[in-house]
Amino acid sequence: MSPVVFTVVLLAAVLHASWNALIKAGGDPYLRLAIVNLTQSVVALPLLFVVGLPAAEAWPWLIGSVVTHLVYYFFLAAGYRIGDLSHVYPIARGIAPPLVALGALLIAGEVLSLTGTAAILLVCLGIWIVAGRGPTSRRPLLLALGTGFSIAAYTVCDGIGARASDNVLAYIAWLFFLDGWPFALWVALRRRGALIVAIPRAWKPAVGGGLMSLVAYGMVIWAMSVAPLAYVSALRETSVLLAAAIGTLLMGEPFGRRRLFAAVIVCIGVAILQFSRA
Repeated sequence: MSPVVFTVVLLAAVLHASWNALIKAGGDPYLRLAIVNLTQSVVALPLLFVVGLPAAEAWPWLIGSVVTHLVYYFFLAAGYRIGDLSHVYPIARGIAPPLVALGALLIAGEVLSLTGTAAILLVCLGIWIVAGRGPTSRRPLLLALGTGFSIAAYTVCDGIGARASDNVLAYIAWLFFLDGWPFALWVALRRRGALIVAIPRAWKPAVGGGLMSLVAYGMVIWAMSVAPLAYVSALRETSVLLAAAIGTLLMGEPFGRRRLFAAVIVCIGVAILQFSRA
């Protein structure tokens, strides 16, 4: 991996953990996430007239990504509403790569090595440690797992779609334009009064989160188009450590050391898994 790609993906990991922290830190996560998504669509709109259209072969994957992203937003907002950042985020990010590996085995016949199998077990161990002393309710765990399943689904869609697009910038722009407004529209229709009240005090961090989200995932998609997916994915999961650190050190969330230790295990397991597939 070139130094440029390495730096870009590390920066994407920092931005990803940071915008998730903005969604979690104060206020209603549904409302903040709605503003984040709307910001993405607004910023992407003028780009559509510059980048053109992705190839026809990419559109089924792009639409699939939009649908699975919508599911992801519902799970993510619900998880952050009742759970801790340092609990929900490591589980959601950590469970996705093993699910992708399983999907590759079932759909594409890709067989993992012994190292890859051990990596999956390591990831599961880290998730068990994170969940072991979470809230007594199982809802945060279930919502985090649902988030992880949706992450795996849109990752597969975007990985294939970006390669089929013949124009990665067009794919990124159309994805963010189509992806942002459905969830924001749903929130506006269901909670119009609350959204109007929340905008004056929440728009600045939410808009900042939207810009960070767009830049972060756009950089990841670009990196996957010029570097091996396995290496990009492994480096991106360092966001697990960053989110755990933010949640425990800056937000005062409980069981910080245990969760931070578990996040390290998840990150190591994800890295081993991804490198084993390279």
